[in-house]
Amino acid sequence: MRDNEDFLEFMMEKGDIPRGIPLVAGLTGFTDSGSAVSQFTDYVLDVMTSQIVAVFDPDEFLDYRARRPTIYFDQDHLTGYEPPRLAIHLVRDEMGRQFFLLSGYEPDFRWEHFSQTVVNFVSEFDVTESTWVHAIPMPVPHTRPIGTTVSGNRRDLVEALSVWRPHTQVPSNAMHLVEYRLGTAGHVVSGFVLLIPHYLADAEFPSAALTSLEMITSATGLLFPTDRLREEGRDFIARIDEQLTTNEELEKLVRKLEIQYDKYMKKNMPPEMMRSPLTDIDGELPSAEQIAAELEAFLSSRRAPDESPSS
Repeated sequence: MRDNEDFLEFMMEKGDIPRGIPLVAGLTGFTDSGSAVSQFTDYVLDVMTSQIVAVFDPDEFLDYRARRPTIYFDQDHLTGYEPPRLAIHLVRDEMGRQFFLLSGYEPDFRWEHFSQTVVNFVSEFDVTESTWVHAIPMPVPHTRPIGTTVSGNRRDLVEALSVWRPHTQVPSNAMHLVEYRLGTAGHVVSGFVLLIPHYLADAEFPSAALTSLEMITSATGLLFPTDRLREEGRDFIARIDEQLTTNEELEKLVRKLEIQYDKYMKKNMPPEMMRSPLTDIDGELPSAEQIAAELEAFLSSRRAPDESPSS
């Protein structure tokens, strides 16, 4: 059997790779309702400072016939070939904190090799915690906050943010296996399943990407620039609401889903869970100063007893 490290090509010298930082992950493949994962990972790499740490070998993990790569044809000749990329990036958040971002295609093959490679990376670079996001379609309305199902061993996140806690068997994806292996190894790990309105599952729903980032912030304390996503989300919702005024069937569907949603939330959830975790009781976003103060408190609570703020 090949060593798992053979599947991962490092683009940085290992001595230059930081240790003791979080890992955030989002893979596209089996399901990505509302394009939540593809949007949030593309957004992070687009608007934040990043560099590639390591790349997984596509010949080992990708079914090229199922997800054919793009090749460019310029009149009479081929000008370029870009295979899909599954990679680990090093990114800085708004406060300058570093974290790893695992993004790209979900492996079609060798899930055990892939998961063990991630586990080895987490161990070798002393990753503090791992957080991942994916999204599924659900019969919920777009007029209510996007709910989540939380898994992993962060009971605080499950209790605070998980609005749907089913007892069921589900089709897994590769990150489910990674979460399972990391949890078994005693690593701190959390997974967020976003519950996306089923009638928007095939759309690029900006609020899904925004909620992804909010959940990551809730788990890690990382801060992301979200102004563009918020503006895009408001425009998207306005267009959907405009369609409601001209489509009686869609309006009836949404109203019915609202009634079901409100009934479920009233029965199963305390009032504080019916708002975004990043807003106050009146639904207002905190100021930059408040966010910075909350972040410092968060970091202080996670320091070892003998670790000073400047260490």
